[in-house]
Amino acid sequence: MSIKSCFNFCYVLKVLIGIILSIASIATIRIVYCYNTKNNCINYNTPMVINTWAFTDATTKSWEVLNMTGSAIDAVVAGCTVCEQEQCDGTVGYGGSPDENGETSLDALIIDGATMNMGAVAHMKRIKSASKVARLVMENTKHTLLVGDEATEFAIQMGFKETNLSTIDSMNLWKQWKTNNCQPNFWTNVSPDPKKYCGPYKSNLLRQSKLESNHVDIKNHDTIGIIAIDHDGNIAAGTSTNGAKFKIPGRVGDSPIPGSGAYAMNKLGAAVATGDGDILMRFLPSFHAVQAMKHGHPPKHAAQLVIDQIAKYYPDFSGAVIAVNNYGYYGAACHGFDKFPYSIANPEQNKVSILYTTCT
Repeated sequence: MSIKSCFNFCYVLKVLIGIILSIASIATIRIVYCYNTKNNCINYNTPMVINTWAFTDATTKSWEVLNMTGSAIDAVVAGCTVCEQEQCDGTVGYGGSPDENGETSLDALIIDGATMNMGAVAHMKRIKSASKVARLVMENTKHTLLVGDEATEFAIQMGFKETNLSTIDSMNLWKQWKTNNCQPNFWTNVSPDPKKYCGPYKSNLLRQSKLESNHVDIKNHDTIGIIAIDHDGNIAAGTSTNGAKFKIPGRVGDSPIPGSGAYAMNKLGAAVATGDGDILMRFLPSFHAVQAMKHGHPPKHAAQLVIDQIAKYYPDFSGAVIAVNNYGYYGAACHGFDKFPYSIANPEQNKVSILYTTCT
């Protein structure tokens, strides 16, 4: 290479390095500015609301609340309440997912990312507004989680009316399940053979069954999970569900468990999970997705890391995670479905939209 050619090459390289450093400098300044002022880069992404599945009525209601200067908590509760009333996919609210006794029970969770206060109810019977009750657990008690009949008693004390959560549809679903020899069910290592007969069952450890994931699909996925960021940059997350169809009475899944069904921290972001709750709760996916963002992973990568970790142990499981950082950037990952739909509204979208991510 001639001296002249070397000089030209070095000059071009110097210019390119200068451009790269300039871009990096601008990006750093922008990030610092956003962090210190909660302005600029988040204007295009917040306020925002995002939720699992194509439950657009819930998204629309949450978005309306945010645009009326409601808080992130207000938006999450409002969106969950819509799904509880509309019985979204039969997996949220009354009249869905009867247990082995034909009874419907509800789980819900609300997390305030500004204060790290939270409230939840699990296996709550005869009260329709699970997410509203969860909020009152957060705001009117020093506890985090109330369960069973005592959660129902708390709701009644707070002014909620007791009502039957079963419907003609849910009872017909349960009767059909009984007629079909109680298939599918959640028993293993028992006698008589739970794949052929109804109970009652007795433990039989000589009958060692292969560890299996539960049957979960787009109509039996357990949960709406919602994340909202309000005009003040505060983040909240929440869930609501009636659990898994034909579950063993007393079963509680991932939805009301902080760090599993949902998690939120103002300085980092939030995440929600949906799918096979019995598997998901063993990994605290929402907590770990938020922690991954803390260590610099973008939201989609954070969600994928969690999904991949679960799939190592349960390759047949079905589930999804949505992650959002504190600037309103978001991503989703899933496993076991063909595609996972989720709903979003923010200034960039300028409307409620359904997005899809391809699953592994």
